[in-house]
Amino acid sequence: MKKVAVVGVAQTKFSGPQEKTGVELFAEAATEAIEVSSLKPQDIKALFVGNALADFEEGQGMIQAYAAENIGCLYAPANRYEGACASASMAVRDAFMWVASGYYDIVLAGGVERAATMGTGLATRTFAMFSDARYEYPSGVTFPAVFAMLTYLYADTYKIPLQKLREQMARVSIQSYQHGSTNPKAQFYGKNADMTVEKVLGSFVVCTPLTLHDCCPFSDGAAAVVLASEEAAKKLTGKPVYITGTGQASCGTLSNQSDYLPRIRAREISSRQAYDMAGLKPSDIDICELHDCFSIASLIATESLGFFDFGTSGEAWERGEADIGGKIAINPSGGLKSKGHPIGATGAGQVYEVVRQLRGEVEPERQVPGAKTGMTDTLGGDGGTLVNLILERGW
Repeated sequence: MKKVAVVGVAQTKFSGPQEKTGVELFAEAATEAIEVSSLKPQDIKALFVGNALADFEEGQGMIQAYAAENIGCLYAPANRYEGACASASMAVRDAFMWVASGYYDIVLAGGVERAATMGTGLATRTFAMFSDARYEYPSGVTFPAVFAMLTYLYADTYKIPLQKLREQMARVSIQSYQHGSTNPKAQFYGKNADMTVEKVLGSFVVCTPLTLHDCCPFSDGAAAVVLASEEAAKKLTGKPVYITGTGQASCGTLSNQSDYLPRIRAREISSRQAYDMAGLKPSDIDICELHDCFSIASLIATESLGFFDFGTSGEAWERGEADIGGKIAINPSGGLKSKGHPIGATGAGQVYEVVRQLRGEVEPERQVPGAKTGMTDTLGGDGGTLVNLILERGW
């Protein structure tokens, strides 16, 4: 299997409703990623595009083919990946495997979504399609409900008083807001830097016990990465970032995961695959962009990824161990909570952040000093699809 490097990354601003179509948004990110890789569109041998809801957002099916033509990759094979919020991560993982196999030497992967454009009602309804449509959705199970139930279960499982847990979760949101406020690509850039525990707990209830500031926003945006074989990468950049580990696992309905909840077993399997492939341990990771769709999701994820013992991640946030300068820097981009969550693009946006962190190219306020190894973690649905990637500096 050949070594595979990320040679160029790009991302649009993640934000509320944007006027550009999904094709146009993806083209913006893809064109920049190609340009910063010192390539031309005809150098791209294939496209791998994550997108979950273009059909509902703007009545656009087969978005990957139109995107390929729009950026000048006419007749190049283009595939669309749908794994709910993990769509772009699936696309990057498959792109990695095609290059690692030797079939292609240079490909483009990424994702796009216009979730905010749909508005809250339609976005909530269509997001709910990624839980079980026969039993869960008719019972009122939307994703705020899923993570609200996981909050109660987490408190009960680890014997943490609910009020204490809510305060720990508030610190997760505060940290995300602080980092996102200094990230020009983030939806909440320049906002919410003064967030407090009291403001988080006092915001309106979305699904008890989750309040507004426990939840990530709907977002529009796109991100793209160019992957190349080691031989090709050496000709294109002096700062290749290698994908050294990948993992993916799937699971069924939330009720069928009950033996493990609040742990997400698919995440534990997927991350172990990535660690084993890379030959690394959780303690080797300097930075992780993880799936913090809700504040409780951060606590659950860091434990399943092996960064903290089960039931202790809230205390780790209180001690600053999950922040820049701590044991592991979690979501210095602001994460889904503050950077934004255009679901089909989120995984590629995570790769964008990790690559730029490893290259030392982000804003000084949120740069992780000396970062050499990074990880991404993307969750689709209510644990149905989990994808993990490990990236390392190659110079």
